[in-house]
Amino acid sequence: MNRIFSIPILTLFLVVSFSTQAQQKQITLEEIWGGTFRSERMDVLRSLANGKEYAVLDYNRSQSASTVDVYDYASGKKVRTLVNSNDLDGINYIISYEFSNDESKLLLATQLKQIYRRSSLGTYYVYDLTTKELTLVSEKQIQEPTFSPDGSKIAYGNNNNLYVKDLISGVEKQITTDGKKNSIINGITDWVYEEEFAFVRAFDWSKDGKRLAYIRFDETNVPRFSMDVYGEGLYPTQQVFKYPKAGDPNAEVSLHLYQLDSGQTSQVDLSGYNSYYIPRINWTNDPDILSVRLTNRHQNVVDLVFVNAATNTSKLILQETDDAYVDITDDLTFLNDNSFIWTSEKSGWNHIYHYDRDGKLINQVTDGEWEVTNYYGFDPNTGRIYYQSSEDGSINRGVYSITQTGKNKIKLSDKTGNNSASFSADYSYFINTFSDTETPHVFTLHQAKNGKKIREIKNNNALKQKVEQYVTSPKEFSTIRINGEDLNMYMIKPKDFDPNKKYPMFMYQYSGPGSQNVVNRWGGANDYWHQMLAQQGYIIVCVDGRGTGLKGRDFKKMTQKELGKYEVEDQVAAARKLGELPYIDADRIGIWGWSYGGFMSANCLFQAPETFSMAIAVAPVTSWRFYDTIYTERYMQTPQENPSGYDNNSPITHVDNLQGDFLLVHGSADDNVHVQNTMRLVEALVQADKNFEWMIYPDKNHGIYGGNTRLHLYKNMTRFINESLGKPKSENLIQIKN
Repeated sequence: MNRIFSIPILTLFLVVSFSTQAQQKQITLEEIWGGTFRSERMDVLRSLANGKEYAVLDYNRSQSASTVDVYDYASGKKVRTLVNSNDLDGINYIISYEFSNDESKLLLATQLKQIYRRSSLGTYYVYDLTTKELTLVSEKQIQEPTFSPDGSKIAYGNNNNLYVKDLISGVEKQITTDGKKNSIINGITDWVYEEEFAFVRAFDWSKDGKRLAYIRFDETNVPRFSMDVYGEGLYPTQQVFKYPKAGDPNAEVSLHLYQLDSGQTSQVDLSGYNSYYIPRINWTNDPDILSVRLTNRHQNVVDLVFVNAATNTSKLILQETDDAYVDITDDLTFLNDNSFIWTSEKSGWNHIYHYDRDGKLINQVTDGEWEVTNYYGFDPNTGRIYYQSSEDGSINRGVYSITQTGKNKIKLSDKTGNNSASFSADYSYFINTFSDTETPHVFTLHQAKNGKKIREIKNNNALKQKVEQYVTSPKEFSTIRINGEDLNMYMIKPKDFDPNKKYPMFMYQYSGPGSQNVVNRWGGANDYWHQMLAQQGYIIVCVDGRGTGLKGRDFKKMTQKELGKYEVEDQVAAARKLGELPYIDADRIGIWGWSYGGFMSANCLFQAPETFSMAIAVAPVTSWRFYDTIYTERYMQTPQENPSGYDNNSPITHVDNLQGDFLLVHGSADDNVHVQNTMRLVEALVQADKNFEWMIYPDKNHGIYGGNTRLHLYKNMTRFINESLGKPKSENLIQIKN
């Protein structure tokens, strides 16, 4: 028998008695997007090598000055100020900073211009903490400046070439000369690597600072993509960049080693390995040995290769395979003997493994039907490994330590909810960030050896008290049995919920591979919006279907080659099952999502018109043929190999079935999910003679923000929901007849 199984209820906000509801306020969109519910956060801190102090970038409003200040972990008191922008000629403010390895110098960013999601151009200075001397790194705006291990040099990218500046002599040396826009890139990733392999700096210093390894991207055969930029001038301009869509050529990548003393560059022969992509390069603790991770186009084989830079030879150390795909992470960590820590899903769940320097397995460190969700590091003094996991249940996160032999596990976090940790350099302390659906973020200092709390650093009690002044409802977590799986879900009911009434249901989801929306943590802007809608009479539901994360390898990867098929089946089945509840109006069920979630909401409305009466799709993929190679082919292979997987699950294929209300939204300058997706869907809907609403936000990217944009978007979506789901269908029919 299929039933909805309830588990202990966790609340999104503090539950207050019904008698006070009349005195409470309703959440408004202006408050959500005006910062009323903004939470206090910890500033980005960097632990000093002594493990007893940390540095923070502060802003002194009274002095209009940026400062880098040092604080004591144990007491929280400020110990000293390392630099004040008022003392630096030509610097009005500091955006970010980095230490040299010996902490004698600071790299200061003073002007940054965003390029894509992770990349930027900036003006950088080096500040010598001993001499108080300030040095401009380059007159040009540069990318990814990085200290050499001894702090005497800085390597960086500019105009697709690599440079090294000697901080002692002041001499800048150009390492590569063939860099050219939309053609050759040296040491900086192209668009698709940056977006899908999640890194920008494609060069790395050897441990002795004598060599630079870098990846070269030849984009010559990658198709160009152009976007109109409307701006404020009389004529629009175009942004043109290389963007490989599924099945098209990628940049040809090669690995190179530059020797600083001789100025010689050599190419590393990787032809004997699965080297279609080079998603990571990292020098080991041996200054002659470079680790390289390589993968084939399907991304279902990953080779870990060690390159001996002294002899320009290579050796396969470890190969990981999977019938679907192998994730690329930043967990690879080399110990003093060059043995290494590696995470893998080969047991069916993501866990930590320890290998020797030749790739022989020493032992599996963690094990169980739960996931390691974050690897924090290894303490060589105690032999303990620190990590975050879902051992407290898939919607929760805890912080743990364990010996490298896999014994003597210690749970360091003491509350059930979402815990994350930032450790001091010597692993003597960690700062824990905790939240759950009742508790906004709390930051506390703990001893790393046993998790003992030392002090509270910062809390959000003021925000919690503020939220108590508004009408809110509990977020009720449960599981729902759908298609043979117990899927995580939550439901938000109106505060004055009456089980004898019928309510419209509005579903929210993302549904992408390995993602998670049903999680026990403090919410963001969408949660406040969902609370607002709940108090207007909607029941909000979120279900994490098959293909999402934290339930093991098989659950996550079962959507392989069929993105959208099983995820849509689960959302439709969940909607139908919930529609059988006596208090849900099965004639008024809507669904919305953004990006992958927009792909899903459009598919649900088109493929199940008898179940969904409305949908909102924001910045949706409408055919995986339009999306990039690395992401799409990881899950779908190429459209040449899998045409039915691409086309059968495309919303464009199903436009003839549209019966309900549909709102389609996109930003015209979306470099990620191109507005082409929306335009092609619009054309298909028009040719199918279907009515719908749509909105294009000029010059807005995938996030659709800036100025009044977000408020306008959410007002528009709220209006659409109220007009579509706000009244029972029978009432709408009566109004039409009258």
